[in-house]
Amino acid sequence: MSVSAAPPREAPPGRLAGRWVPWLVIGLWLALAAVMVPLSGKLSSVTTDSAVDTLPASAESTKVAVLEDSLPGGDDNTFVFVYHRAGGMTDVDRATVERHYNTLAKRYPPKVAAAGEDDEGPPTRLSTDGKAMMFTLDVSTTYGAPEAIVGPLRDAAKDRPIGLELDVTGPAAIDGDMDAVFDGIDLQVFLTTVVVVTLLLILTYRSPVLWFIPLVVVGAAALTAMATVYLLVKGFGIVVNDQNSALLTILVFGVGTDYALLLIARYRETLRHHENVRVAMVHALRGAAPAIVASAATVVAGLLCLLVADLNSTSGLGPIGAAGILCALVAMLTLFPAVLVVLGRRIFWPAIPRFSTTVQEKPGLWGRLGTAISRRRWVATLGSLGVLGVLAIGLAGNTGALREQDQFLSAPESVTGFTVLRQHFPELGGQPMTIFTRPAYQERVLDIVKGTHGVALAVPGQTSGGWADISVFPTDAPDTVAEYDTIKRVRTAVHAVSGAEAIVGGPSAENLDTEVTTSRDEKLVIPLVLAVVLIILGLLLRAIVAPLVLMATVIVSFAAAFGGSVFVFDTILGFKGIDYSVPLLAFLFLVALGVDYNIFLASRAREETVRLGTREGMLKALSATGGVITSAGVVLAATFAVLATLPLVMLIEVGFLVAFGVLLDALLVRSVLVPALTLLIGRRIWWPSRLSRPTVEPPGGQQSLAVDEEPAR
Repeated sequence: MSVSAAPPREAPPGRLAGRWVPWLVIGLWLALAAVMVPLSGKLSSVTTDSAVDTLPASAESTKVAVLEDSLPGGDDNTFVFVYHRAGGMTDVDRATVERHYNTLAKRYPPKVAAAGEDDEGPPTRLSTDGKAMMFTLDVSTTYGAPEAIVGPLRDAAKDRPIGLELDVTGPAAIDGDMDAVFDGIDLQVFLTTVVVVTLLLILTYRSPVLWFIPLVVVGAAALTAMATVYLLVKGFGIVVNDQNSALLTILVFGVGTDYALLLIARYRETLRHHENVRVAMVHALRGAAPAIVASAATVVAGLLCLLVADLNSTSGLGPIGAAGILCALVAMLTLFPAVLVVLGRRIFWPAIPRFSTTVQEKPGLWGRLGTAISRRRWVATLGSLGVLGVLAIGLAGNTGALREQDQFLSAPESVTGFTVLRQHFPELGGQPMTIFTRPAYQERVLDIVKGTHGVALAVPGQTSGGWADISVFPTDAPDTVAEYDTIKRVRTAVHAVSGAEAIVGGPSAENLDTEVTTSRDEKLVIPLVLAVVLIILGLLLRAIVAPLVLMATVIVSFAAAFGGSVFVFDTILGFKGIDYSVPLLAFLFLVALGVDYNIFLASRAREETVRLGTREGMLKALSATGGVITSAGVVLAATFAVLATLPLVMLIEVGFLVAFGVLLDALLVRSVLVPALTLLIGRRIWWPSRLSRPTVEPPGGQQSLAVDEEPAR
């Protein structure tokens, strides 16, 4: 059944509808592009993945990393060459290993030992089972970064007898293989995201032209965001790593496209009520902009909460992501409307919206869904909560921390090499700890460390810059609970030496500190994000009950998304844990982005409630926004799913979890649970605003507006 509806009375458009306004906006953006586009290409030049820039700012291992970089030879890259033959090393094999070492030592001269430093014996070592040999090579960073060195090192050792296997491993080799994964990731993510968004926009609009406009504008926003982040790095010294750079692209394209979809849907509505496209756009902006701005403010505020985090890479994501969201917001509320107005109604061809004094509103899929929910409110509420509860059971699965060696989707040589090293050289099978102490206390600290449970070997190093270093090899495998316990015992032991000022670092110590710091950051950031988002919702909806209900649904949705994802990671994909950074990032994105759809729905429901009452207002809002919010959710989920195409477990986990959570929010929470709860609570959902009262007398003595949750019968 169709219903004839007259357009509501609206304020005049004012000067914003002038002919010159769209052209002025486009001109300003062209001038901005001339400045920002060249700067956007420089972002990769300030992207870093050094340990100091990503580790916790106050951690002990960070202090060790800073010392290593500042002392002579401390910035060397350490590679471990492990040769092995199943039947035992032959004389020819041993000669080959010696030859390889001599060749590489000449090509990459080792650091000169400090005066008085003990000779640690021959550089090559034969395993006790006679099946493997190994040597360590320290290569100065003057020869290049780990990813640039590891390839030539492996090529230089290819000349060896048949059957003699070689694995080049060690901290620098793992770093090199990790960096290789991120090599070109920005371009890959950018191009893949563009393709995904393009296909979804074409399917959404089924227009040969319309899809191109939001894509171009979002692309302009992304380039502007990259340039802005580059300026932030230069001006304020924030940290940008490859992971955060990739997330910046995903965020801008995801939220930018969402804003475009919401504005186009509102613009299409107003074109049926206004003959002048400029006037129609002004009214569309008045209707859609508050929700879009509130959405952006929620995400920006949530991201800026990361500034309180101690982990440098996490705190750096805050201003980076916030800059991206703000650039997307400004572009979609200025450049995008201007381009649409200049192109006119024909941009919607072949389904061009026509102006009419009366508009026929037909109950579509979302209208019928709203009616069904209204009739079965308890069924819809309990059914939705039941689905979310079942998914949350997955949290009982493997949520342990993911080891560094398990980060790769396909284990590279550096990871398999650690397994071989531990098999044949159990005393060297763990990642070495590095201890710095004052030279006068080196022997005392060394003796204490050797007597610490879990330590297999402790070797004194060089003395320089007022510090002496000690290399410590634990007996347990890297990044295990047992190894972490050994690191804690060593720290406790050396800290007790008064005056030594001993500090303990190294790769595993860095991972331990990062895990501990992330746990601390979660306890600080998560409540802060919840409080900030709740305040923004309260200001937008001018109520207390509605924001609390919306936040509760988002939290339940996050638990369900996390539980369902853990089940997939553990049972289907076979991952060996959850990366330490995933829970906080996923929570931030799902709360800040997931609440967006509730904002779009609730703000429209509040707008319609003023005219129609709570029940009819929610049903009208669901009918009007159902299609566009679903499309926006699919687009945002698809952009995050791009991360799941990369060969790194951490990015796959973030991409899948956020994409799954966004779909849950858009398709179940916003579509069924929130409308059902609103209809159950009725007008009290808007308490304590005037909309929670049975009737409202608007200002100016106009006719009173009914806001009862049930229509008069």
